[in-house]
Amino acid sequence: MNNINYNLEMEKIIEKNKKDGVRPKLSMQVCCAPCSTTVMYRIKEDFDIDMYYYNPMIYPASELDKRTREVDKLAKRMGLDGKLIVPENDVRDFADIAKVRKDTPEGGEACYDCYKLRLEETAKYAKENNYDYFCTTLSISPYKNSKWINEIGKDLEEKYKVKYLYSDFKKRNGYKMSIDLSKKYDLYRQSYCGCVFSYKEMQEYKENIKNDTDE
Repeated sequence: MNNINYNLEMEKIIEKNKKDGVRPKLSMQVCCAPCSTTVMYRIKEDFDIDMYYYNPMIYPASELDKRTREVDKLAKRMGLDGKLIVPENDVRDFADIAKVRKDTPEGGEACYDCYKLRLEETAKYAKENNYDYFCTTLSISPYKNSKWINEIGKDLEEKYKVKYLYSDFKKRNGYKMSIDLSKKYDLYRQSYCGCVFSYKEMQEYKENIKNDTDE
């Protein structure tokens, strides 16, 4: 599936469901509260959505707790009806990916595997709990590869026999909307993706900026 407009594919799915008079049950893997804002705003009337917070690579543990609380805060402030499901986020699930990520920059093959790790757990949960669809908020970010995300989703749909909701939530000014909605709901916006390596890269970037400013 090359050069696919995944946002348009999502809209086609939503339109078909409306014509069929159905409101499907959706398991949405959420990466953080700010990324979830636009996603929930855009499709909360079209699906019964439960948010599945599986992100075992988040570093440190206090950051994982903080981001989880922010997702819960968003759900309450938006008046979302669905559940927030927080499975065990065991950093050991990220161990094999970390071996590759430590030597590669953000956006490389380790990130592909990280997308797959989170989406596969979401697909498994969706299958085991009789959801009609699964999806992720990851595509809201301009730093995430939407083509990879949707290709992984398609493969997992075939593997687990649960429909994947194609999406590219950054379309239609989705990322800008997420910034505006984060301000509206007074959400914490993190400055790095999540893993220890992105944390260190963020720290190095800040240090370089400081050094340039001091010169």
